[in-house]
Amino acid sequence: MEKILVFDVETTGVKHWQHSIHQLSAMVVIDGKITEVIDLKIRPHEKAVIDEMALKVSGVDPETVMAYEHRTVQFGRFVDLLDKHIDLFNPEDKFFLVGYNNSWFDNEFLRNLFVLEGDSSFGNYFWQNGIDVMVLAGQYLMPDRHKMPSFKLHRVAKWVGVDVDDSKLHDAVYDLELTWQVYNIVKGKTIDDW
Repeated sequence: MEKILVFDVETTGVKHWQHSIHQLSAMVVIDGKITEVIDLKIRPHEKAVIDEMALKVSGVDPETVMAYEHRTVQFGRFVDLLDKHIDLFNPEDKFFLVGYNNSWFDNEFLRNLFVLEGDSSFGNYFWQNGIDVMVLAGQYLMPDRHKMPSFKLHRVAKWVGVDVDDSKLHDAVYDLELTWQVYNIVKGKTIDDW
């Protein structure tokens, strides 16, 4: 059985060791079918640095994110979602993490959320080799890359034919929907022999 967790995070900055998640959205995909989607607004860690410019990208302010539910409550909801689909003690039952630029960014923030909650089970839920849609899109768009002014998710999505609503960008739920659409387009391409 193929289990995928497509996810996206919005954060208070770009350093996982200094900043914190304030929105975590995830889509569970079992054997190619979306089974559920979760969107968690999370109060940042008490010691997290809050970069107001980072929040502005997400369209929120410090007062808004500090009014979100405590991370322990939201983390519990996230783990409940994982537990519905994964046998924590079966080493052959794990999710593939799928995201856009997740290998450098989102995965580290998600792993750090587990650390902040004192939970060492991250590796029990997820395969170590996550799937980074940005990397797959890089291969897919290699012939066109020089024509693209950036490789941000919305630009890549538009380039591969996804209809993008710019007003919804940087909301974790919308970004994971774009990621899922781009993933399904780029994974279908046959890579020519080298």
